[in-house]
Amino acid sequence: MTTLVARAVVEGFLIGLHRSPVFGFSQEFAEYRQYAEGDDPRFIDWNVYARSERTYIKRFLGETNSHLVLLLDASASMGYGTITVNKLQYGKYLAASLAYLASKQHDAIGVMVFDEAVRAYRAPSSRSGKLHGVMHTIDAASPASGTDLVMPFRRFREHINRRGLVAVISDFYCDPEAMIAGVRPLAFQGQDVILFHLLDAGELQPEFTSSVLLEDLESHQAIEVSPQFMRRDYPERIKAHIKTLRDAAAGIGADHVLVDTSKPLDQALRNYLVFRSKRR
Repeated sequence: MTTLVARAVVEGFLIGLHRSPVFGFSQEFAEYRQYAEGDDPRFIDWNVYARSERTYIKRFLGETNSHLVLLLDASASMGYGTITVNKLQYGKYLAASLAYLASKQHDAIGVMVFDEAVRAYRAPSSRSGKLHGVMHTIDAASPASGTDLVMPFRRFREHINRRGLVAVISDFYCDPEAMIAGVRPLAFQGQDVILFHLLDAGELQPEFTSSVLLEDLESHQAIEVSPQFMRRDYPERIKAHIKTLRDAAAGIGADHVLVDTSKPLDQALRNYLVFRSKRR
């Protein structure tokens, strides 16, 4: 299901894009380069091989031979949602769409699913069939326990040395300083990091007409809140949290994209393409 949604979203999204130096989705032939281990064999030019017995890959305008690693937060708080699709399901659709979009650019794709620990990991690869494995890993994610953003970043550094693109998909209910402390080594390593900050419409603009008892999905602590607090104080607090994350990300050269899960995926995909084009 996630794969079908991603394909439909991306194909529909690409219909609206024209070849441009910004987005680089041209299939216009650019050049040949010699085949290297790890390249997708689908792009081997067998006519050239038949004539020369040498293996070459066709390259197209828009290719960067980069890699994208998706870090998907599957903590309990991601299971929250006031609409049909909760934050994790939306995050899965976004992750799958980014993976499919990256495959259209012939990028290597990897994925890491985490909560308090790393739950699943697939190293980035552009080999044939790799996309199916990435999609399966994304689709299998389910909301579990608490959040620890330091752990996946540490695990990332242990396994990946090559520079590339890193997309973190999370609601970022964490201490901003702790999160940035985890991301900073990635930036120093030369990784280009984009943070997709997913929030439900009910978190951005809650509508309560009477006092309610709210329970934290991760700590299970409960607190009673009044509609006056939600109208007067809460909006300022959530805005301050978002701004702190955005400023902290900018301080280490990372991009921060706020995503309202009641909105279509198009704007998030467009933000990714702008981010990707700046990193050429």
